[in-house]
Amino acid sequence: MKALTYMEHGKFKLIEKPKPELLNPRDAIVRVTLGSICTSDLHIKHGSVPRAVPGITVGHEMVGIVEQIGDEVTTVQPGDRVTVNVETFCGECFFCKNGYVNNCTDSDGGWALGCRIDGGQAEYVRVPYADQGLNKIPDSVTDEQALFVGDVLATGFWAARISEITPEDTVLIIGAGPTGICTLLCVMLKKPKRIIVCEKEEARRKFVQKYYEQVLTCTPEECEKYVQEHSDHGGADVVLEVAGAGNTFELAWKCARPNATVTVVALYDEAQTLPLPQMYGKNLTFKTGGVDGCDCAEILKLIAEGKIDTTPLITHHFALEDIEEAYRIFENRLDGVIKIAITEK
Repeated sequence: MKALTYMEHGKFKLIEKPKPELLNPRDAIVRVTLGSICTSDLHIKHGSVPRAVPGITVGHEMVGIVEQIGDEVTTVQPGDRVTVNVETFCGECFFCKNGYVNNCTDSDGGWALGCRIDGGQAEYVRVPYADQGLNKIPDSVTDEQALFVGDVLATGFWAARISEITPEDTVLIIGAGPTGICTLLCVMLKKPKRIIVCEKEEARRKFVQKYYEQVLTCTPEECEKYVQEHSDHGGADVVLEVAGAGNTFELAWKCARPNATVTVVALYDEAQTLPLPQMYGKNLTFKTGGVDGCDCAEILKLIAEGKIDTTPLITHHFALEDIEEAYRIFENRLDGVIKIAITEK
């Protein structure tokens, strides 16, 4: 089969590999019908994910059709259309039982697909712990509607959930890339009093203004003053930092009012500084970490009910055989790209 493979630092290549086989009775083999490229894939390429293993097939955003299951898989059957969770989790350890599936203690626990074990930018993928990692797609939901459920949309849902947003809050979201937009969609479900999106690129601000007219937008340069003028207590009640740029962590805590919550969703290329002397007295609560992607069934239900729609994010389509060109477009942010759907043919 064709599989995009992490060859070495800075190099991915589409090569031929053997089709995956079941290695465990809890595995499933999924034929990938639609995939996507995530910024985290670029982090692997650029060397900022040290645990990524050269030689693995990359990719962790996908939907597909179950082709084969192990003897102990009970929740899906061959022929089922499914989303694939970005995380591998056993469902049985302390962390899984408490909903912290990103911290699963299994040797392949957490973000493994496309990082430490072969992922889904390929024709087929092996999914460990399939009962946990696969969710059946309702008949009324298309592959494109479900494409982001297992990763970027699960990330936004998790971030909104742990931020404990109330109807009286002013919420600031820093970053209007794909994860930022998915976070926005999930924050909107909480119905806060006011949502502000800070984004440096004009095209992405216009995207927010076009599809989400009730949401306020600003640039990073004006953000601190803008938030003060458009909030009730001199700053945002909740800040979600989704951009992961050089100065966005500092912007996040500066724009938060005293006693606010700052949720760090972004994955940074470099270490960030927590300047405690400057922050003394703000009494901020920081929430950080990787997505706990255990809400996929609920997210699919919300999509089926018409309450979440991520299809406007898909701006480009490429066949798997052309995925290297798709990466060039995505990595260099060309042609107004937001998200790319990778098709079988």
